[in-house]
Amino acid sequence: MATTNDLKNGLVLNIDGQLWTVVEFQHVKPGKGPAFVRTKLKNVMSGKVVDKTFNAGVKVETANVDKRTMQYLYNDGSDYVFMDPDTYDQLPVGPEVVGDAAKYMLENQDAIVARHDGSVLYIELPASVVLEITYTEPGLQGDRSTGGTKPATVQTGAQIQVPLFIETGEKVKVDTRDGSYLGRVN
Repeated sequence: MATTNDLKNGLVLNIDGQLWTVVEFQHVKPGKGPAFVRTKLKNVMSGKVVDKTFNAGVKVETANVDKRTMQYLYNDGSDYVFMDPDTYDQLPVGPEVVGDAAKYMLENQDAIVARHDGSVLYIELPASVVLEITYTEPGLQGDRSTGGTKPATVQTGAQIQVPLFIETGEKVKVDTRDGSYLGRVN
């Protein structure tokens, strides 16, 4: 248990049997009346975001979430297998938990695996990853006033938009949150 004074970004709360992570919070002390805490909470399982207001000093139940850096090993056809680098324990994670992160995961890459009561809640990748372009059309210079983009396929099979000067075989940095191109890597 914690009080609303202990809230911080990333803290996971257990409200009515569901897990919610604190996205942002603000302590408000109006001129009249008691202080309160305005929060924005995100459901860990569904991703739904809600606004919730707590009275200041009220006790809230925190959830014990174990976030551990693990190494992605391989996909065995149905599950994605992660390994704890300290104990070498292997953990299979279903595709419904991995979600869109699968588009940017390479074998032997580190990821943060969040677990609660033995079940995996979510996979968190680094903010950006370096991937190789496996196929893209050649870019044509011509009639445009601003830089254009074209679709490209990266080595994990994901489709991203890249500038016209990028060619097949080049390595690019990709934002794992929205799949946007961040730059070339030599």
